[in-house]
Parts: sequence; C-alpha cells; structure tokens
Amino acid sequence: MKLAVLFARFTWLFVFVVPLLLPAQSSSKVYLTSTGSIVFRSDAPQELIKAKSNELKGAIDLQAKTFSFKVRITSFDGFNGALQHTHFHENYMQSERYPEATFKGKIIEDIDWSVPGKYTVRAKGMLNIHGVEQERIIKGEVLVEPDKSMRITASFTILLSDHDIPIPRIVKEKLAEEVKVAMDATLLIR
Repeated sequence: MKLAVLFARFTWLFVFVVPLLLPAQSSSKVYLTSTGSIVFRSDAPQELIKAKSNELKGAIDLQAKTFSFKVRITSFDGFNGALQHTHFHENYMQSERYPEATFKGKIIEDIDWSVPGKYTVRAKGMLNIHGVEQERIIKGEVLVEPDKSMRITASFTILLSDHDIPIPRIVKEKLAEEVKVAMDATLLIR
C-alpha cells in the first residue's frame, strides 16, 4: 500500500506540478483544476445507482494540445446506501488495488484558444479504469471565458466489460453493463 501511495504522489508531481515549471521557459499555457466533478449513473432494470466526485484533477497544455485527468475512486459519494458503497469499492472497482481512473492524451481539433467562445472538441487518449486501458475519443464542449478560464463538459458511456469490471450473476439486474459518465470542470491558467 505504501508503494502505491508513493507512486500516486510521484505521478501527481510529474503530471501536475512539472507542467507548472515549463511555462517559465516557453510560451506554453497550462490550465489546471483540482475541483472538477464527475458523475456516473448505472440505470439497470431493477436499480438506479448514481455517485459523484468533486475531486477531478486535470491539466491541459494548449500549445502541446495535451491533457491529463484523474480521479480517486474512493472520492465518489452518493449510492443508495452504505452497503452499495462498500460493494462498489470492494467488489467491483477494487479501489485499494486500482485507486484512480485516468484519461490522458491529445486534443484533436485546432482551436484558437485566445478567442472566447464555445467550442466542440474531441479528446483522443487512453482511458484507464480498473487497471485496464482503452483508447477512446471523447467529445466535449469547451467554453473559453474572457477572464481566461475555461469550462469543460463531456458526457460518454463506459462498458464495464471493457475494463474487466465483473457483474456477478446475482446482481445482473441491479447493475448496468453500460454506465453513463458526465464531467464538468473549470480550469484556470497557471
């Protein structure tokens, strides 16, 4: 467990702190957030499960057109009760073994980020959930504000089988195979 914590801190340092040092040497603009929200919804025949985290962390380098987002699995709250919360972490997501979900990659579109407005963008990268990486293209909306902040929203689905998340036969009617995900984050330039 200590090795996992050390690795997570090193990853945090490399992904989120190192880019802060780079703009001093180049004209790169890096936007950061540590309070984005991410919600998932499993709408199965016998049960609706919803949970939310307000601890989505992310960085976007506009010049390099790269991004990196992560969320601690244990930061999700909601669910329909304590037992469901426990099953989510212990039986499905195995939060101790796989403490984070990440999405890292490149922005496909060429956007003039200096012009305030709303833009539709596609992000292509590796989505890592439950220790399994899948290449994904996720479409989202970016609102560039005159104050130089940007708000990103996106909605997409995840197939549990794509990430080796098992659904025991006994709960097949209570847990959807396809989970809906929505994210919302305001990023500020650093």
